[in-house]
Amino acid sequence: MSTLLRKVWGSVSNRMCSASPNPPFRISSPSSSSIAATSSDSSSLGALFDSIPLDILLQILRLVGPKDTIKLGCLSRAWRLFVSDNRLWIYFLQNYQRHGDPWDSVFFAELNLRAGSPLQPFPSHSRELSFMHIYGQRAQVPGSVIIDGGSGYCKFGWSKYACPSGRSATFLEFGNIESPMYSRLRHFFATIYSRMQVRPTTQPLVLSIPLCHYDDTDSAKASRRQLKDAIHTVLFDMNVPAVCAVSQATLALFAARRTSGIVVNIGFQVTSVVPILNGKVMHKVGVEVIGLGALKLTGYLRELLQQNNINFESLYTVRTLKENLCYVAADYKTELSKDTRASLEVPAVGWFTLSKERFQTGEILFQPRIGGVRAMGLHQAVALCMDHCHAAELTGDDAWFKTIVLSGGTGCLPGLAERLEKELHETLSPSLANGIKVIPPPHGADTAWFGAKFISNLSTFPGSWCMTKKQFRRKSKANIMW
Repeated sequence: MSTLLRKVWGSVSNRMCSASPNPPFRISSPSSSSIAATSSDSSSLGALFDSIPLDILLQILRLVGPKDTIKLGCLSRAWRLFVSDNRLWIYFLQNYQRHGDPWDSVFFAELNLRAGSPLQPFPSHSRELSFMHIYGQRAQVPGSVIIDGGSGYCKFGWSKYACPSGRSATFLEFGNIESPMYSRLRHFFATIYSRMQVRPTTQPLVLSIPLCHYDDTDSAKASRRQLKDAIHTVLFDMNVPAVCAVSQATLALFAARRTSGIVVNIGFQVTSVVPILNGKVMHKVGVEVIGLGALKLTGYLRELLQQNNINFESLYTVRTLKENLCYVAADYKTELSKDTRASLEVPAVGWFTLSKERFQTGEILFQPRIGGVRAMGLHQAVALCMDHCHAAELTGDDAWFKTIVLSGGTGCLPGLAERLEKELHETLSPSLANGIKVIPPPHGADTAWFGAKFISNLSTFPGSWCMTKKQFRRKSKANIMW
C-alpha cells in the first residue's frame, strides 16, 4: 500500500508541476522516485490503478485524508470524478469534520436546512448533493456565538464547541428576556459577551428566543414583532455583524432532526405546546399554554418535603433533588404501593432520602390539581393541539403532527415521554393516536442550543438564516423564522 501511495503522489507531483510553473499546491513526494501518468485517457485512472478495485482505492483515499484527496483530483478528469465520490466525503464528514455532531444530524441539517428559511416542505434535492462540495463549504463556515436565551436559564457558547461553554440564571441576573426593554436586553447580551471574553463585532450570533405572545391576534403579532425589533436593535447597536433569531421550540425540533411536529416546551414558569410545520410555528392552529412550569415542580417538591419536616434554605438544593431523584410514574396509583426510596448527597448540604415524593412531583404535570393548580393536564393540552392540527387540514395527512418532542430541563424527567405517549393513546381517538411518537429532549436541557448549532455549522451559513444591520434597516419586517 505504501508503494502505491508513493506512486500516486509521484503522479500528482508530475502533473501539477507540468501544468503550471506556479502550482497552487506545494507537493512533496515521499520518495525520490516518481512516475508520470501512464494514460491520457480521460476515463482512465492510469494503467497502474485501473486494475485495482474501486472499493480498495476508496479505502486507500480514506487513509490519505481529505486535504490530500483533493490534490489527487488534479491528476486528471478521471481522478477528479473518482475523488468526488459521495461515499468518500461522507466518511470524511463523519470522521474529520463534525464539530461534535453525529453524522445523522449533519445529514439532516444539510438535507433540510441548508436552503435557509423558509424551509422547503418536501426536499427533493438529496441526490444532487455533493458532499465533497459540502465538506469544503463547512470547512470555511465562520464560527458563531450561540445564545439560548431561556426563560429560566441561559446557555451560551461557540458553534464549534461540542456543548455550551457557560450557563447563567436568566431570571435572577437579567430579568426576563421576553421583556422588550432596551436597557435590560443590552445588559443581558453585554454580560454574555463579557463572560465569553469575545467582542460582539467578531462573529455572527444565533439566538434562540422563548416563545411568547402565543395567539394569532393582531396584538400578539405586533408584540412578537416588537420583541424581534428590540433584539435586533440592541445587537446591531453593539455592532454584531449578523443575527439569526429563531424560536426556541423550532430549534428544539431541529435538534430532534425533524422539521414538523409538536414541541412541548416545559419552561421556567409555563409549559407551551407548539405545533410546527416545515419549521414554522403554526400560530393559526393554536399554541396551547399551561400555567405550570419547572419552578412550580420545584416548589411542589419543597412543599412535600416540608410536610416531612425537611426544610431548605435554597431552592438550588430542591432543584438538585428533583433533577437527580424524581421521575414520572407509568401508573400513578400502582406506584403509590411500591417502595420507591432513594438517597442522594448534595455537596456541602448533606444526604437526603426521598420516597413517594420522587414521582408525586412530576405527577402534577398530568394532575395539576394535586399541586393546587387549576389547569389542563399535559396530555390534555397536547391532545387539544393535535385535534386543532387535524381540523386545520394543512397537509394531505396527519403524519406531520404525530411526532412530539419534549424540551426543557424538566422534559428530561425519566418516564415522562412514555407516560405522555400512554396518556395520549388513552385520550385520543384510535385514528389520531395511531403513529404517535414522543421523543425525550435529544440533548437534555441544552436541546435548543444544539438546534442552533445545527444551523451555525451548515455549509451555507450564514446565508439566508441571518440578517445584517443593512437588511434590518431596509426591511421593516425581518424575514426570520418565528
